[in-house]
Order: sequence, then structure tokens, then C-alpha cells
Amino acid sequence: MARMIRPGGNSSGAGDPRLIAHVDMDAFYASVELLDRPDLRDLPVVIGGRAHAAKTLADYAGRGVITTATYAARRFGVHSGMGLMKAAQLCPQAILLPVNFDLYRRYSRQFKSIIRAHAPRIEDRGIDEVYVDFSAVPEAHADGGRALARRIQDDIHAATGLTCSIGVAPNKLLAKLASEMQKPRGITLLTPDDLPARVWPLECRKVNGVGPKASERLAALGIHTIGELAQRPVADLVDEFGAHYAQWLHAAAWGRDERPVVTESEPVSISRETTFERDLHAVRDRAMLGGIFTALCRQLADDLARQGYAGRNVAIKLRYDDFRSITRAVTLPQPIGDAAAIRRAAGQCLKRAPLQRKLRLLGVRVGALCSVHELQAQVTEATGQSLSLFD
Repeated sequence: MARMIRPGGNSSGAGDPRLIAHVDMDAFYASVELLDRPDLRDLPVVIGGRAHAAKTLADYAGRGVITTATYAARRFGVHSGMGLMKAAQLCPQAILLPVNFDLYRRYSRQFKSIIRAHAPRIEDRGIDEVYVDFSAVPEAHADGGRALARRIQDDIHAATGLTCSIGVAPNKLLAKLASEMQKPRGITLLTPDDLPARVWPLECRKVNGVGPKASERLAALGIHTIGELAQRPVADLVDEFGAHYAQWLHAAAWGRDERPVVTESEPVSISRETTFERDLHAVRDRAMLGGIFTALCRQLADDLARQGYAGRNVAIKLRYDDFRSITRAVTLPQPIGDAAAIRRAAGQCLKRAPLQRKLRLLGVRVGALCSVHELQAQVTEATGQSLSLFD
């Protein structure tokens, strides 16, 4: 007899229901910075842009965007992704600090190793968040995972001084929703029975995968909350969103999500991009653009070498002063990984892009990735010679 799964529920297939946790570090970049600057702990602090002379947002002039902000700054309406100049209008007194990704990566590795010591099946979702499969940890089922979440939370804080929020639920979709409900340093458990009271009153945009545009289109249909979406027949959504996305929206509103925790995943592509402090012209600012372009290719080559990949597809991304973006790509016969080869291929792409308007962003990406170790093994076996992709 087939196992019954309630709306929103999932089974581990081993007797116990699935328990998936979403661990989300609280204001991660800002919190890391405050470890070395405790004097700023209760002040509005914004992290964004490269090294700059400005000490506060009131002193800043440029095109940078906010990477993250402390909770003290968020109370003024400041949030990640907002332009620094716009944030200066809301909170001019906020302290401005540049991003320090090397430092953030070090703390990221540390908190993830702590989680693995408690529950080894984790899915890395970026520098500051992971999904964790609690299903195989027997004691987690006694209280729905609350005690295990508390131990993880306490051990991360003891080792790093950082706090996190954890949501535990039958699946990844609900776990991520739960982790946002009691920030900072919250632990939230969600079950399918909680949907009507705790999930359905939320705005649709709270669902991971429903962005601003989808929210606007749902609102135009008179759908503002997750509950309203759950009660709307799928057929009503198909004309607006297409069959596939309509089915997903309806399932998400009912808390259904069968995605497994993926413990190993290969990146599709690796990229580097930068937003200029001022718009640059392809002719008048050619020397500056050329230097930035070359630096991006070098940084990208370093990223590829560090992660052990090469790729056959090279692409550029341009954003103009009118905010329109384009991409140009080229596929190569052999995978590459060194800076000079990436620069040559990206240069070919650049020649096919319109350059009449000023530019505000430039990016370079390498895709169609393959493992350098596997390539080296194949070449060595076939020819007896070693392969070097990062000269």
C-alpha cells in the first residue's frame, strides 16, 4: 500500500518523517565585521562596495550597493541590494565598511564544519546558509529537531561569536520559510498542521522562488497571501504563468516540496563582475576598462584554479547606463582556465557587443565546467603526459 503524505508532508522512507533544517546566519557579513569592531555593535552599519574613503553613508558618493546591513540599520529601511546612495537618504549616519570576502569565507568554513559535526548531511547554499538533513539523527525526532537545532546554534556562537536562525520542517521550502520567522537567533519548527495559522497569512513573496515580478502578477490576479494562492485553482494560474510554474506555485502554497538535500553538487559556472563607481565609456575610458577587464579575468582564473575547474564556455555581461543588460558568449573546442586564455575569449565576446552607451557593470563568466583532476587523468592515461590548464 502506498504511503499517505499529507499536504506539506514528506517521509524519509525509513519510518520516521523527514526533518530538514535551514540554517541561516544572522546578518553574516556585518556580524563578522563586528567581531573585530565591538564598538559598532549597537550602531547602524552597512557593508558594501570596495575600499573607500567614506566613513559614513553621508560621506559616500558612487554606484556601490549594500551587501548586508546590521539589524540596527535595517530598522531605517536599509537592506541588501539597495544602492548605497539611496541608503544614505534613509540612514546617513550609518557606518560604511567595505566587503572582505576572504574573512567571510574563513568564518563560513568554520560554522559549516560545526554543523557537520552534529549532522553530516548538509547542502551548501552559499557563504551564509545551508540545508541540513536531520532525518538520520535519531534523537532529532523526539522533539521535532528543536534540541539539535539549539545545540548547533550554541556551538556556532561559542566557537565564532556569531548567531544564526534555524527553521526545521518536513522539507526545504518550509524550513527556509521557518528560518526567517524569528530572526535573529530564532529557532522555528513548522509542520503541515501549521500551514493555515502560520504560513497562509504571509505574503506570497515570502516563498523562496516568488520574486517581485511574480508577486506583482499574483497581486494583479487578486492574490496577495500564500493562503489566497493555496485556494486558487491551478487552472486560474496557467494563463498568467504557464503550466510548470503554475503547478509549482500551487504546490509551494500547500507546503509541498520533494527536493532532497543535495550533499554534493557541481557548479554550473563561475563568474566575476563589478559595478563601477561612475559610468565608463568604451573609448574615453578605454585604459581603465581594459585594466578592470583583465583584473576580472585574473580573479576568475584564480577562482577556477582554487576550486579545480576549467570550462569551455566564456561569456561577458554588460550593463549600460540605462540599466539594460546584455550577454555575449563563445564556446571553445577545449576547456581553459588560465587568465590569458579567458581574457582572449572574453575579448572576442566584447567585440560583438554594442559599445556606444556608457557602461555601469562588467562581468566575465566561465561555464560548461569540468573537473581539472578528471581531465588530467584522462590526458595522462591517453598520452602519458600531464596537463596544465592554469599556466
